Amino acid sequence: MTTDIDVVIPTLNASASLARTLAALGGVDCPFSLSVTVCDGGSHDDTTAIARDAGALVVTTEASRGRQLAAGAIAGSAPWLLFLHADTALGSGWTDAVHGFRSDTANDVRAGYFRLRLASPDPRARRVERLAAWRCRRLGLPYGDQGLLMARAFYHRLGGFRALPLMEDVEFARRIGRRNLVELEADAVTSARRYERDGWLLRPMRNLSCLTLFFAGVPTTVIRRLYGS
Repeated sequence: MTTDIDVVIPTLNASASLARTLAALGGVDCPFSLSVTVCDGGSHDDTTAIARDAGALVVTTEASRGRQLAAGAIAGSAPWLLFLHADTALGSGWTDAVHGFRSDTANDVRAGYFRLRLASPDPRARRVERLAAWRCRRLGLPYGDQGLLMARAFYHRLGGFRALPLMEDVEFARRIGRRNLVELEADAVTSARRYERDGWLLRPMRNLSCLTLFFAGVPTTVIRRLYGS
């Protein structure tokens, strides 16, 4: 059976969230076929067992998100790729949004991303979501927790993900270009753990600081220490 979309999920000790992410992919009727590749960076928990139990292919590589995404992409051969974080579950209507995007041949040289929704009832989460929407619309910088859908041929034309420990999503989005990024009419429901742990003001400020340092040319190995886990 031919697969239409390869879903690539980088993981590292993601057992707390991965089952939910995979369930959102498998619990709906799709007008297309999916295969799932979990590219693990050396987890010490049940991440790989959860992935295999869900029928995903598991690939192991060095713990570097950019390297993991690149390795996961080459593990499959479907004409389309969907990159997704392990703590992100796609919301209702995502299959229609993906199907509509794929059906338009103009999108063969574009990439789609989902609207960010944080899994928290806190009103401050809505503020973060609005800031993310502004960042995507005005700067063309969707983050990896919003997913990324694109034709495999376009992915290879751009050179794929760089082997970066973080900021691989920002670096890749800049190569895609703001005019070639399209918001999909569905949500990417993402864990709010970092915001709840670090603070609804401090965490966005830390993210902005990391982004500024990246644009200033600071090595990602240095930025990673500021970003935290």
